Amino acid sequence: MFASPMVDVALNNWEMDRIGTLAPVLPSTDVAPAPVVAPAAPAPLAAHEPKAPKTGGLRNLLADFAMTLRDIRYRRGGKEPSTGFDCSGFVRYVYKHALGKDLPPNSASQYQTGMQIARSEMKTGDLVFFRIKGKRISHVGIYLGEGRFIHAPSTGKRISVSELNEGYWAKRFVGAKRPNVLS
Repeated sequence: MFASPMVDVALNNWEMDRIGTLAPVLPSTDVAPAPVVAPAAPAPLAAHEPKAPKTGGLRNLLADFAMTLRDIRYRRGGKEPSTGFDCSGFVRYVYKHALGKDLPPNSASQYQTGMQIARSEMKTGDLVFFRIKGKRISHVGIYLGEGRFIHAPSTGKRISVSELNEGYWAKRFVGAKRPNVLS
């Protein structure tokens, strides 16, 4: 399942509306709130008290949203779930629809932005970069933690999770960047 402008998707108290904007889910004023079953459950936010998630919340939101796009096919130059994604189109789509932030259009230009991060300091949501052929940056994914990243690999494949320590990726890993929205 994936989010598209025609489908509403709920992610941990966040909701994608029909025009693709992500916003916190607030209780409806039309319907009586459901009774709280567990005594430890947090009370819903009042309409006048929306709270933005902390940085960890942004990171988890980003990863959760990226994971909803798994299994969408790779398509060179692809930028939408309905047609498929290439690696940079996938990363750009996730940041735009999960956080409302635009990233540059390709992996090489995405590598030029944000703050360089040591491998030991990587956190969920950081971008990981690779050199597939030659000297230029040619692949990007979103770090999920525990040595895993999600990406649109190549023609004939689908968005999937891979391990940074896998031989193929380990040899081609260049570094990680933290986009400014996560700094």
